[in-house]
Amino acid sequence: MTTLTHRGRRADGRSSDKKPDSEEDAAADRELNEDDPDDSKDIRLTLMEEVLLLGLKDKEGYTSFWNDCISSGLRGGILIELALRGRIRLEPLSLRKKRLLERKVLLKSDAPTGDVLLDETLRHIKATETPETVQTWIELLTGETWNPFKLQYQLRNVRERLAKALVEKGILTTEKQNFLLFDMTTHPVSNASEKQRLVKKLQESVLERWVNDPQRMERRTLALLVLAHASDVLENVFASLADDKYDVAMNRTKDLLDMDPEVEAAKAKGTEMVWAVLAAFNKS
Repeated sequence: MTTLTHRGRRADGRSSDKKPDSEEDAAADRELNEDDPDDSKDIRLTLMEEVLLLGLKDKEGYTSFWNDCISSGLRGGILIELALRGRIRLEPLSLRKKRLLERKVLLKSDAPTGDVLLDETLRHIKATETPETVQTWIELLTGETWNPFKLQYQLRNVRERLAKALVEKGILTTEKQNFLLFDMTTHPVSNASEKQRLVKKLQESVLERWVNDPQRMERRTLALLVLAHASDVLENVFASLADDKYDVAMNRTKDLLDMDPEVEAAKAKGTEMVWAVLAAFNKS
């Protein structure tokens, strides 16, 4: 995972038997839609789609070849998205399991979300005989396991599937590029205004709209800052800022990410999964 650096002056669960009613699922989805008043009313993106969009080179249409963090970051985004939609949760605090990384992920509802990746992950969580922790689920969904019996939980071709979803939403396009020895499908940005809107929202969240308290931040914005950091695409968010604003944005983001996930999660249950994912990446 990337570390936050300052820019120099420019020289150049099956374990949950109780399922909420369909009305509760619908209420969670409605709350999701109302959670961020600045979101586009025409295009609704998942956290994973937003992270990938931030990581893509606009004209080239692919992520940096040197970025080895985005795969696990996208899987963390899936867990947060499912939690925000009321489909999964962390098991309750107990005397034996107090820390975020000790608590297992439980299925809250298996109602379909309408998103292929989210619903595939829900099926995996439902199919497990024993619940797993957030960190273990990120590893399983990424395919980082030595247990051959758990390779079935790996989500395959996640970046390509997310890119195709963004193509369908009119944000990316599809091209073929030749790289000497092989051809590669790329997805250049075709709707630059949507990406600019996303970048501007994150920039403003740590500049003009900075609240200096994660409990007062909009949950999806908090989650996206955490995931952008975990996926090593945060520099792409702040790169266009002037030096003075860049320093302020990076310092405030560093202060946010340096907070104790255990303490912050205890203050507001609605963000427990966000802080659990941050704790998992801090440990990795």
